[in-house]
Amino acid sequence: MPNEAMRKEPGEAALRALYSFALYLLSPFTLYHLISRGFRVREYFRRWDERYATYGRQPGRPCVWLHAVSVGEVNAAAPLVNSLLKQRPDIRWVITTITPTGSDRVRALWGERVEHVYLPYDLPGSTARFLQHFRPSLMLIMETELWPNMLFGCRDLRIPVYILNARLSARSLRGYRLLRPLIGRALRTVRCVAAQSAADARRFQKLGACADQVQVLGNLKYDVAVPEALDAFRTAFATAPAVPRPVWLAASTHEGEEAEVIAIHRQLRLRWPDLLLLWAPRHPERFARVQAAASEAGWRVGTRTRDTLPKPDDEVFVVDTLGELMAFCACADVVFVGGSLQPIGGHNLLEPAAVGTPVVTGPHLHNFAEISRRMDEAGALRIGQDAREVGSALEALLADPVARQAMSTAGGALIDQGRGALQRTLALVANDLPAAVPAISPA
Repeated sequence: MPNEAMRKEPGEAALRALYSFALYLLSPFTLYHLISRGFRVREYFRRWDERYATYGRQPGRPCVWLHAVSVGEVNAAAPLVNSLLKQRPDIRWVITTITPTGSDRVRALWGERVEHVYLPYDLPGSTARFLQHFRPSLMLIMETELWPNMLFGCRDLRIPVYILNARLSARSLRGYRLLRPLIGRALRTVRCVAAQSAADARRFQKLGACADQVQVLGNLKYDVAVPEALDAFRTAFATAPAVPRPVWLAASTHEGEEAEVIAIHRQLRLRWPDLLLLWAPRHPERFARVQAAASEAGWRVGTRTRDTLPKPDDEVFVVDTLGELMAFCACADVVFVGGSLQPIGGHNLLEPAAVGTPVVTGPHLHNFAEISRRMDEAGALRIGQDAREVGSALEALLADPVARQAMSTAGGALIDQGRGALQRTLALVANDLPAAVPAISPA
């Protein structure tokens, strides 16, 4: 690692001490957080030892460590991890997340081919125990996870760090303003910030990264892989007794959007009485609540886990599983992507476009500003400024197969045009991958 990244800057010790002291004072609230979340998601009651970096098993050989905070970041990392698993099967992988849904996604994608633990809280003792136990030779951070003690700990142990698919919204940049003196110092310890866009690169430099640390490599989400069994799934859906009929999908919706989805579906069914809503809430703890809300609205509700595919009399079908969203997107005539009618920042707009389905979204898109801008300019996205406009856009597309086909073509072309970040990222980290372990031939 360059000497500039290894050097401690003036004022670092005092800022770290103040930050760590504040974290120790707040540490009792981490227990409150785990308990309160546990009442909604039982998994938060488990594996507390990992949250504080206490491990009963013996450490293994050094690893490549990738951190992806939750499902979206794990999915973004999938093309990279899959490529490296194929190229370098000798590498031991440790993947950390913060959320149980992220943990479930890691297991669904890679099973026992990788190790998974939760990222510990950024307390000095926890970070030190984590690094001593797993002994990473390389750290890869997905998108935006800037934990000062962990970054300084990697610097002190001469572990190169890359921030990949890096994004930083203007809103997030403002959120870092109080910690900017410390975050900036921590950011300058990393080997490279591989930004999604020039705008993200500029914001990382405003946060404290040096110009020569930042490269614009594009967005790994454009390298999205279509599920292998997609055609078979789509055929099974199309030949089920419940279809053919018009179908729309509400994807990655949040609590504050559920009443609006119900109102939109009720309005659309005035025109198409046999319209089917596929509904995939963002968080598993919402599955049962969404099912109950749709039932209370007076509709017959099926679910993926109970019914496999929609039945003829289903009016709403809840996708209460993880990892199948793209497959169900491919079965819909149009998709609404949630997290956008509330100031959450939106969710992945490229996944439905990758399977050829037109996309509608709300106005709150700060987490996907560059992608939404490019899709809008290409004619691959319709943005409603509120729930009423979203409903109108869905109605117009359901009524116009020519417009749907045009959006599908535009979305596919945009994704093809955007691909390439994966190969650039692989080339970026290649020199810091561990040396290949030679195969042992049988005696």
